[in-house]
This record gives sequence, C-alpha cells and structure tokens, in this order.
Amino acid sequence: MTDKTPTSPSVNLPPDLARGTAYLKAEVRKLGADPGVYRMTNGDGEVLYVGKARNLARRVASYTQPNRLSNRLMRMVSETEMLEVIVTKSETEALLLESNLIKKMKPRYNILLRDDKSLPQILMTADHPFGQLTKHRGRKTRKGDYFGPFASAGAVNRTVADLARAFMLRTCSDSVFGARTRPCLQYQIKRCSGPCVGLVTETDYAAQMDQARRFLSGESAAIQRDYADRMHAAADKLEFETAAIWRNRIRALSGIQASQDINVPNLRDADIIALARSGEKSCIQTFFIRGGSNYGNRSYFMTHNTESTDAAVLTAFIGQFYDDKEPPSEILVSVAPDEAALLGEALSTSAGRTVRISRPQRGPRTKLTAMARRNAEEALARNLADTSSQRRLLAELGDLFGMDAPPERVEVYDNSHIQGRHAVGGMIVAGPDGFNKAAYRKFNMREDGPHAVTQGDDFAMMRQVIHRRFERVLKEDPDRNGETWPDLLLIDGGKGQLSAVAEVMDDLGVADIAVVAISKGPDRNAGREQFHMRGRDSFTLSPQASAMHFLQRLRDEAHRYAIGTHRARRQKSELTSPLDGVPGIGPRRKKALLAHFGSARAVSAAGLQDLEAVDGISKAVARQIFDWFYSGQS
Repeated sequence: MTDKTPTSPSVNLPPDLARGTAYLKAEVRKLGADPGVYRMTNGDGEVLYVGKARNLARRVASYTQPNRLSNRLMRMVSETEMLEVIVTKSETEALLLESNLIKKMKPRYNILLRDDKSLPQILMTADHPFGQLTKHRGRKTRKGDYFGPFASAGAVNRTVADLARAFMLRTCSDSVFGARTRPCLQYQIKRCSGPCVGLVTETDYAAQMDQARRFLSGESAAIQRDYADRMHAAADKLEFETAAIWRNRIRALSGIQASQDINVPNLRDADIIALARSGEKSCIQTFFIRGGSNYGNRSYFMTHNTESTDAAVLTAFIGQFYDDKEPPSEILVSVAPDEAALLGEALSTSAGRTVRISRPQRGPRTKLTAMARRNAEEALARNLADTSSQRRLLAELGDLFGMDAPPERVEVYDNSHIQGRHAVGGMIVAGPDGFNKAAYRKFNMREDGPHAVTQGDDFAMMRQVIHRRFERVLKEDPDRNGETWPDLLLIDGGKGQLSAVAEVMDDLGVADIAVVAISKGPDRNAGREQFHMRGRDSFTLSPQASAMHFLQRLRDEAHRYAIGTHRARRQKSELTSPLDGVPGIGPRRKKALLAHFGSARAVSAAGLQDLEAVDGISKAVARQIFDWFYSGQS
C-alpha cells in the first residue's frame, strides 16, 4: 500500500495503476472458471465496482491489461485494494445477484439508477370476509390480488375511487370497518354497499369483488356490456332510479378506460422502455401496460460515464429496476440491451414464468417504442434545462453567503406543531437536480435524552433535530466521503433558531458548514425576508432577485413537508382508539362495546357489571377490559 504522510495527503497521491494491476494478477491465480459476482473495494472499504462473470478468472484477468482499459477502468484498477468474489450456480444467478448488490451498494464505477421509488399498486385484500380496495406500495406482504404498477399515486387514487363507485366496494381500513355501527358517507353517496353493517351478504359482496378483479384483469368490455344490459332491463321495467345507478357505474368505468386504452392488438401485460441520452446522463421512459390498459408512464434518470454504450445503460436499468419489482410477460425496448437472452432468462427465473425482452422492428409496437423515445427525449431536455438553471441559482447562493464553491447539497429545516402537540421536524434536500425527495427526513420530537423538548419550545425542537441529524451522519460517514453531508443549511426562523443550531454544531465539531436562518420580514410579507448568519449583520434581498425567489421556494417546500408530516401524525393519533390496545378485543367485540356505550371513553369508564352486560362479552373478557383500564396499563 502507498505510504500516507501528513505532508502528502492520500487524496493528492497519483493513481497507482501498477500496484492495482499486480494485486489483481495475484488474485486471478486464486480464482477458478466458475460463474459468480466480484466486488472491487478501495482501502477505505468503499465498494468501487460490482460485476458478474460467466468465468470469474477470465473476467478479472481482463482488468490486468491496462492497454485495453478505458481511462475510467484504469482509475478504478488503480484504486482497487481488495477483491471479493461470490461463486454462483449459473450466470443467470450471478446476473440477479449483481443487480441486487449494485442497487444496495451504489458503487461509484457502476451505471446507477438513482431514482427508484416503489411504484404504487391497487390491492384487493383477501384476508377479510369483505375485502378492501386500497392503494399499496412496497412488498406484497398482505394476502390478496395486486394490480399495477401505476406511474403515480394520483392515478391509483383516481382509479380506486372510480372502481369503488362502479363496483360498490369498501375502501376503509379493517379497524374502521370493525368499529362502524351505522353506514358511512360512502354508502350514502352510493360508493359502497355497506358491508360493515350487514347491508350486503358475503356472497353478493364476493361477486362485486370478482367483477372488479375481472375488470382490472382486462375483461372491461364484458363487464360494461353486462352493466348496459342491466341498465336497459331496469329502464324497460320503469325502474329509472335503478337504471340511473347502472348508468353512473358505466360512466365510472368509461372514465377509467378513457385514460387507459392503448388499442394495440395482443398486448396485455407489457412495459415499454425507451432511452434518450446526452453525455453522462440518460433518461429512460417507461410505460406500464396491464390487462391491455395503460397505467401511465414515468421518467427515470441514469448517471454513467461517456464511454458507456446505450445497450449497457439499458441493461443496467432493467437489472436494477426489476430487482424488487415483478416484471410483466413482455418488455419492449427501443435499444437491444447487452445479453438480452441472459437478461430475459434472469427475469423469468425471478418471476417464475416466461419474460420476453424484444425490440420491435415494425407495426404498432414500434410506434409505442417510438412514442416512449419521444417522451424520453423531451423529459431529458427539460431535466437538463432545469439542472442548468438550478446550478446557476446554487452558484448565486454560494456567492450570496460567502461560500468557497456553489453548494451541491442544501438541507432546509422547519418544525411544525399545534401548541406543542404532535411536534415534528422536517428536513428537505435540494441540489443540482432539484428536490431530492428520497433524502427527505422527518423527526418526531423526543421528550427525553439529549436536547429533550418541552411543549412548545421551538428553539429546543430545532436543537434536537440538528443534533439527531448530525449525530447520525457522523456515525455513518465520519470522513465525509459520501453524498449525505450538506454544504449549506437553511433554517426557517430568526436569530434564536440560528443560535440554537450553531450551539449544537459547535458541540459536534461540524461548525464549518454554512448556516443561514430565514425569518419573515415586517408584517410577514413575502419578499421582505431577513437572512441571518454568524459573524454577519442581518440582510435582505430585492423582492425581484432570482436568489430570493429560489430561497422562498426552498423554504416553502420545507414548510409544506413539515406541515404535511405534522398533519399525518395528528390524524393518526386522532384515529387511534383506546380499545385498540386491549388484549383479546377484536373488531367484533369492539363494535359491540361501542354500540352499547357509544364511545371508547365511556367503555374505559364503565364498571365491571356494565361490561358484563354487553352482548358477546363474557365475564372473563369483561374482567380483562376492566383490569386493563383500571390497572394503569392504558
């Protein structure tokens, strides 16, 4: 290993290509011809690159010939001080493992998909006699039928609302369902059949669920014909109110189809993936087709080296994108990925069925990939324009606040509470690519430990948020090698909040990060904000200055996030019933108790004999409820 001396920091040492090459040559002698995955790591333990190989020895040996390597790979080899390998049963298994490790470790020299949030789906639950229709994100842990993915949460919410209207299905949670004693508003406006109070039988409700399932599976035309027949039959009998109900359901289904029809023959379940590229950045546009319906499209952005081919970029995207998502039976691409057959085999293995990757050459499917490519080009152009504008604004902030360089990561903090109750802190992150919502963080205020918060103390709240934020990042990345360290902190508040933050950062030894507090001006008018920094008089900017508008946008986003987080916490608290924590009290007994006493508070205050008088509550259960509320456990 190269010597590191105080007078010659490691960051200034020239790359040691000869050392890296010699090390890999020695490691090749230990490797066999097995398939597997290899990881190259530097001296600090950072994973530089993850790759897969059909023959590990042959593949790693290719890095020991500098004259055949690109500049990027030579830099990587020069940094490599450790090689780790995992032998797999097949190249297919190696490809799946490679995608998983790249996504998890985010190696610097791999092509990375940075924006990969889970996509929303529609879930029809099957773990309750009266299934729920709801939006779902994440892993499929609950029993039921999943439909999607959809490109946005808004599309799912609209579809769920229309489906509930068309098929009269409940959208409430199981806890709300179990606590109902009379029909809710959804029943009154004819968007639910009222299963919570027995207004529909299990059999009839199961038939409604089956119709919705068939509709989402692509049998929309048959469902609409059935509804039309029922509407005409009711009209012939002069049952015009009934006919109007069927008409409204048909309209709801037509509204869903109007935005989803694509009219491509024999295309039921497919993803259309197209790539547009400019330098070291690519946009990949993905259209989601399920059951012959278009569930929307979404843009993803990849960062890579200029030497990476379009095929390599698309291969990396497909591998990382489907690592935690179920692929459809068909994937249409604008560019044939590297090793398309192997990639298709890996996805088929993961899905447990055949997945085919193809590049259409003619016909309607070619038009779909061309449309996706146009969308990718437009999205990339907008992103590059936004990035250029964002960098200019960040440079203005750097000059305005006396920083050595434009900030790459800006963190903005705000708190929200009502008279100290349900207090939360919010952190948003912005950079050259705009708002990084995956990096947003919320902080539920703690009333114990370092910087404990007393009710309504805004300064203590800010101290706790900053302490928890930097205590964590100091633990995870003390050398500041990663991308989680901010260059600039913006605090929503005045001199008091600034002093609170400065105190914490001094204690933690991170006082070198620029901190600016933004307070509202006289009469709290927008455009008259005051800016406060340590060692500098407070100042303001022209209301027309672009930096002022940018700072207002950052502050408003932090305010929106903090308020939204506070409201969610408050709503959750308000919906929680004291009965939820009582052992042995399920939905049916909870419903009986609420029907008898009228409220959870009345149940908690009831005597033992009163509890025993409730239908369905035995003496043993009554004693359990009584002891729970009167023993100080609630």
